[in-house]
Amino acid sequence: MASALLALILLPNLAFSQNEKQLSLEECYEKARDNYPLLRQMELIEQTKNYSVENISKGNIPQFNINGQATYQSDVTGLPVDIPNIIIEPLAKDQYKIYGEIVQPLTDFGTNSHQQAIAEANAEVESKNLEVELYQIKNRINQLFFGIMLVDGQLLQTALLKKDIQTGLDRANAGIANGIALKSDADQLKAEMLNADQKTVEMEANRKAFMDMLSIFIGEELDENTQLIPPAPRELDDEINRPELASFAAQKESFVLQSELVNKRNNPHFNLFFQGGYGRPGLNFLSNDFEFFYVTGLRLNWNISNFYTSSREKEIIQLNQNAVQLQEETFLLNTNLAMTQQKQDVLKYLKLLQTDDEIITLREKVKTTANNQLEYGSITANDYLMYVNAEDQARQNQVLHRIQLLMAQYTYQLTTGN
Repeated sequence: MASALLALILLPNLAFSQNEKQLSLEECYEKARDNYPLLRQMELIEQTKNYSVENISKGNIPQFNINGQATYQSDVTGLPVDIPNIIIEPLAKDQYKIYGEIVQPLTDFGTNSHQQAIAEANAEVESKNLEVELYQIKNRINQLFFGIMLVDGQLLQTALLKKDIQTGLDRANAGIANGIALKSDADQLKAEMLNADQKTVEMEANRKAFMDMLSIFIGEELDENTQLIPPAPRELDDEINRPELASFAAQKESFVLQSELVNKRNNPHFNLFFQGGYGRPGLNFLSNDFEFFYVTGLRLNWNISNFYTSSREKEIIQLNQNAVQLQEETFLLNTNLAMTQQKQDVLKYLKLLQTDDEIITLREKVKTTANNQLEYGSITANDYLMYVNAEDQARQNQVLHRIQLLMAQYTYQLTTGN
């Protein structure tokens, strides 16, 4: 009997009809991830990164500016001497200028490429943090999936319990007909059958509630005929591959790039420029005529004040790196503690299952004997039910331990990220 129940629980293909929809745990993981609204943020992160990188790359192409001004000044340049027979027109105090400037950076390519790398690294950090949040979905799927499996196992066992009660009721009715049993024995068995029916109603309601929640998670309609494919037992892998570790690594890489960018900003910057415009005065500041003009050349810009703050900026970045390192160490400590507890849970359920079969065999023998005794009036229906319930409890424990073992194994693998 125990092996038959195990086959129904762990070998679903033997029990499911072709019309029943089947769903595996891995399929639930994938569908829940695809259906989760937060996943759409991944595309937004990618688009934002592409726009940022594209904008930064524009710093490598010539930059064009248009400037203009109109001024009036209190005094203008004049000659301090008078030249006989020569009249020099004084400069106008109202002056006008409009000009365009084209600047081609020569030394900013390295800085811009570094800024692009930082934009990509920051997007990677956001992406990895999102993966951490999405990973938590698996734990919620586990709770629903194994919860449904447990209810399915309990429903199967309750069906076996009702079969035993019906067998006892048939024996009791036979005893009543032969005058060796009381009608109250049959009534007690009928009451116990009704209790089993109520348990079935409760469990079916619980299964529907779990199935409805799973349906919402995976974005797919599920009904009472949907059958879950029990996952195969898992070997425990102690290597930690959680997405949190990838997030910590991405943050560290971003800080390294930021520190390198601080150094590059301290370097002198050269660029070619060309200015062309129209105004009064032009390049000849002694002329009162509107003129076209242009200026071209090589320009140097070196912000020495960056040296005053760069060391502090690096220290702040280093402090942030240290904070991430502490977060990673704390995460690994807590993960290892959880792994230790969960591994003990796996070992505990393995040991419990080793004795479950033996307990069920002994309880079944006692029940079979009680069944015969009930037929001949040697025991009451109450005595018989006590033995039936004892066997039922043993079988329920076995179902529970099998599901708990599977869930403990998969919880351990979720904890390690494998």
